[in-house]
Amino acid sequence: MPGARSKELYGKAQELFPGGVNSPVRAAVKPYPFYVERAEGAYIYTVDGERLIDYVLGYGPLFLGHRHPKVYEALQRQLEKGWFYGAPYELEIKLAEKILKYYHPGGMVRFVNTGTEATMTAIRLARGFTGRDLIIKFNGCYHGAHDAVLVGAGSAAAEYGVPSSKGVPDSVAKLTLVARYNDTRSVEKLMRKYGDNVAAIIVEPVVGNAGVIPPQREFLKALREIASTYGSLLIMDEVITGFRLALGGAQQYYGVKGDITTLGKIVGGGMPIGVVVAEKHIMKELTPLGKVFNAGTFNAHPATMAAGLATIEVLETGEPYRIAGEAAKALVEELSSLIEEYGVRATINHVESMFQIFFTGHEVLSPEDAQKSRKEAYAALHEELLRRGVFIAPSQMEAVFTSAAHTSEVVEETISALREVFKKLHGEGKL
Repeated sequence: MPGARSKELYGKAQELFPGGVNSPVRAAVKPYPFYVERAEGAYIYTVDGERLIDYVLGYGPLFLGHRHPKVYEALQRQLEKGWFYGAPYELEIKLAEKILKYYHPGGMVRFVNTGTEATMTAIRLARGFTGRDLIIKFNGCYHGAHDAVLVGAGSAAAEYGVPSSKGVPDSVAKLTLVARYNDTRSVEKLMRKYGDNVAAIIVEPVVGNAGVIPPQREFLKALREIASTYGSLLIMDEVITGFRLALGGAQQYYGVKGDITTLGKIVGGGMPIGVVVAEKHIMKELTPLGKVFNAGTFNAHPATMAAGLATIEVLETGEPYRIAGEAAKALVEELSSLIEEYGVRATINHVESMFQIFFTGHEVLSPEDAQKSRKEAYAALHEELLRRGVFIAPSQMEAVFTSAAHTSEVVEETISALREVFKKLHGEGKL
């Protein structure tokens, strides 16, 4: 558990940052966050001298693990040439070519700095391209921290979204309609009434911010058909799934193409990034060619371009997918066995190298289902694993990720910890 040095640093941080952190989920580790000294491969090393097996991986970006040698070498080469110019640089062309090979071949790319910026720009682009004002999102899907998507479902009878954060005006929230994930009828109902003014449907093809929730069969295909029928654009928010489920992300994995793709996390190799990708006739609406504004001092940052390009080149060997996939499969099988052995009311959702356990006796098909999971049981699991040197997401509403660094030895160590934890928590009646 976090030690004396982490406690001291957190005390200082509380005087400097709201809640002592710079992103809310970092405060979810109780009683206070641990502070990192360094990281390597599958491990984080804390300022308190602890070694933790990392299944959070920066909340998704580190598919190759920490400090991968190829990414490290690429960053070193770039730093020797300078790390920022504010002018075009050849690596941005090379990374864009790699991305377009797998997402919208023949299209265009706009690099930004975060997933939030990517979805914000994609929505603005969709509105500018279609001349329409409304968007549809899904309750419980997370698309960043800008006003248009900080919106949730209201009462059961509500169609227009309501702000899920103070500071988001009702007038902005009313431009966002909210449907239910994995429920095609909720989308059709909205489109029948508002379809002529819906610029885009935006969706996480696999929900990654309410645990892990895969699409049911035909759901994504239905969204594709509905959007096309009404002349709306389909925005596939692949900030989490892009380059994780496959080189071509969820769109390759499920065989459904969006009109606009947003990427982030893995494609930056652990450096800050967001990407908007679409066909040329859509992307040409962006400035300086068109009238949909986007700009950013740090767009296409050279260090990020170097890390992202190196990451994709390693992913193209296929080996990271094999190792990460085998690790996740082994852990899910062990968890399933423990659930059965101890008679625990729980279910596991799993897609390739991402999964999550929900302490509920029912299937989790939507974020609403995930909210019914016994969060106190998950919190106990997280705490006891952390005591044994295993770091999973501190929030039930996040994913557990595996990487190319999660070898069979790392997995066996984790399985040993899981067995101890289930035995202890079951004996205490906490599962």
